[in-house]
Amino acid sequence: MRIQLSEHFTYKKLFMFVMPSIVMMVFTSVYSVVDGLFVAKNAGEDAVTAITLIYPLIIVLGSIGFMLGAGGSALVSKTLGEGDKEKANAYFSMLVYVTLGIGIAIAVAGQFAVPAVARLLIIGEYDETVYNYCVIYGRILLMGQPFFILQNIFQSFFVTAEKPRLGLIVTAAAGFLNIALDGALVAGFGLGLRGAAIATVISQLFGGVFPVIYFATKNTSLLRLTKTKFYFKALLKSCTNGSSEFFSNVSSAVVIMLYNFQIQKILGGDLGKAGVAAYGSVMYISMIFFSMFMGFAVGSAPLMGFNYGAQNKEEMRNLNKKSLIINIVGGLLMFALSEALAYPFIKMFGYEHAVFDMALRGFRIYACVFLTAGLSVYASSLFTALNNGLISGLISFSRSIIFQIAAVMILPIFWGIDGVWSAACFAEVASLCISLGCIIGFRKKYGYA
Repeated sequence: MRIQLSEHFTYKKLFMFVMPSIVMMVFTSVYSVVDGLFVAKNAGEDAVTAITLIYPLIIVLGSIGFMLGAGGSALVSKTLGEGDKEKANAYFSMLVYVTLGIGIAIAVAGQFAVPAVARLLIIGEYDETVYNYCVIYGRILLMGQPFFILQNIFQSFFVTAEKPRLGLIVTAAAGFLNIALDGALVAGFGLGLRGAAIATVISQLFGGVFPVIYFATKNTSLLRLTKTKFYFKALLKSCTNGSSEFFSNVSSAVVIMLYNFQIQKILGGDLGKAGVAAYGSVMYISMIFFSMFMGFAVGSAPLMGFNYGAQNKEEMRNLNKKSLIINIVGGLLMFALSEALAYPFIKMFGYEHAVFDMALRGFRIYACVFLTAGLSVYASSLFTALNNGLISGLISFSRSIIFQIAAVMILPIFWGIDGVWSAACFAEVASLCISLGCIIGFRKKYGYA
């Protein structure tokens, strides 16, 4: 059953509409986790440490796709709500072409930057094995950057095109392809970390190219790739709208670097490397939980954007109320689930006793973030959908940069390694205050409450 943006949404219909986006984001996270599992079991802790150290660079570069996807879909859905389908398709096409060009430029330039970045990320005594792993993994993944960025932008546009299920199918297929290739290249042919990187790039190739083919040919969705021109104001508006998603991803990368720095500084030597590996497993598992919040945000934002463009304030109030309740209940359930399954989650990585104990304790402390994180993620996406990139960026910047950096730099002074694990919890509580303040403060201006 095809659900249109213009419909009235009950809880059931809202779940049906956003569920493909949630599952899509989960699949994206799952096959990253599978990479980590295969590498941990077949290449060892040094390889996991290297991935944890270099992956922030990939996050930063890939965030361009999330920015243009979230910001562009907000603009396109608003334009569709205003009844101008031709202009919406022109904007959509221009954004896809620009994204592809940026991805190619990054893939080329990144090859020269990886060695220097890898050296900067290794704190303390030089470790040639970890360094070489960082360079190999980073360079291979950067070769797939154009497809990775395209895959990110289409995650949002599939929803705007009223084809969230097709987006789910594409992402799931890419995920299963990655898992199968991990099994063949990492475990079967013994290519270790290099095999995991190659598997990821091939899956990204499929995830980025298939949507281009679909939207470039005749289809039944609201969007189609066409001849277009360069709309500077539309591109700028998309970047502004999606600035929160950009800042969120970039800041996540910066925070991961700071976490790695603090862990290496506090523990030092081989124990520091073990700590980074433990943190890597905590991040892998947390990605799955956070992807559910992100999936709901991606799936629900076009609904709010469309109704904002149509000035249907009654439906905006309906969507906002249901979204807040869903994120509150979802946060409670995720926290309970993460605490209950912490042991088997960490056990999957096959770590030795010391690393396992560190990762288990770290995850159980870190899991408190799930209680409030969904509300802040939703608040940021809400203002992105309302084409208010300034407030959306403020929420994201304060949540992901200011509070996170302050917490991870201050708390370890008093609590050591436990201060690192708990930093995100304190940051999310502070962010919740900002998010709720913005939702309440702008409710009359936009009419969503």
